[in-house]
Amino acid sequence: MSRILLGFILLICQARGFDRALPGYEFVFPRDHFNHPGFQVEWWYYTGNVKSAAGRSFGFELTFFRTAVAPEAASKTTSPWDIDQLYLAHLALSDIAGQRFFKAERLNRAGPGLAGIDGDEGRVWNGNWEVVWLNPSDPLGRQALRAVAEDFSLELELEPSKPAIVHGKQGVSQRAAGSGKASHYISFTRLTAAGAIELEGTRYEVSGSAWMDHEFSTDALGPEQVGWDWMSVQLDNGAEVMFYRLRRADGSADPHSSGTFVDRQGKAQHLSWDEVVMQPGETWQSPETGGKYPVGWKVAVPGLGLELECRTTFPAQEVFSPRGISPTYWEGAVRYEGRMGGRAVTGVGYLEMTGYDQPIRLGLGE
Repeated sequence: MSRILLGFILLICQARGFDRALPGYEFVFPRDHFNHPGFQVEWWYYTGNVKSAAGRSFGFELTFFRTAVAPEAASKTTSPWDIDQLYLAHLALSDIAGQRFFKAERLNRAGPGLAGIDGDEGRVWNGNWEVVWLNPSDPLGRQALRAVAEDFSLELELEPSKPAIVHGKQGVSQRAAGSGKASHYISFTRLTAAGAIELEGTRYEVSGSAWMDHEFSTDALGPEQVGWDWMSVQLDNGAEVMFYRLRRADGSADPHSSGTFVDRQGKAQHLSWDEVVMQPGETWQSPETGGKYPVGWKVAVPGLGLELECRTTFPAQEVFSPRGISPTYWEGAVRYEGRMGGRAVTGVGYLEMTGYDQPIRLGLGE
């Protein structure tokens, strides 16, 4: 999914000269879990739902973004303080029992080790926020998340229950009409999570499940697209689903919207937009930005006999940048209830919604 790109990309970057996401890309793991400097934008997105032994529930988000300033910048870099790449990171915690939302952000250049991606070390970091692959040569390796903010921190180990899957068709997730209007999109759709969350001085030993998205692209969206709605779903029957709806200025869904179904064994099935139902319901309006977000949804894949209701754990899970360095979006923990194949199912996941406070214009074009 083309996720929260840096708002200042439009001012400082050009799409010319970067690699494009095109059909036929040959994925090789673990190589493709790490850096792709030929592409303009790349991100690693971790979200999950965990709880303590006493039943206190949390949602978490830890995301890392890399943006190249210009395709030739790396070859001209002579000092560690030169800006050839920009690194943004977001950290958020949903305290579901307390109905409270905590967030923090980081923005760095690479500098002398300030931020970066190192495939040999199996590490993506921004300051003291990091994800480390505990065995970088293992494509199914365990990953460790560590991040510390003023009021909260997390330290989790993630164990893949299934291999990574590639979304879309022929190795690309197409987002708009035209060659290269796409991304290469990889996910671990079910990670077993265990570790600790510290909130305002209290430490909670927690366990649960997580989801990881990794995308790299250049100029993935079209100029008529003003936002999107994205959902991850982890069902108690062992299956997962990803939905996304790209929104046009008139409120309609772009036909390049789509999804992916992953069965219990880890086999992925692409879902075109005509196979998917995403119907927004009740809304919540942000007192900070005025954005009005649909926090209740009905989603379905009729061909799979899947019908779900999506409900937020609490509505106030909006991420907005105090410094205005990235677009505003809603990203929070959600719960699912419904039926699949005639049987009752429940699930957990995350919901992301953008472009509700103001349109997001990310078509860089040539």
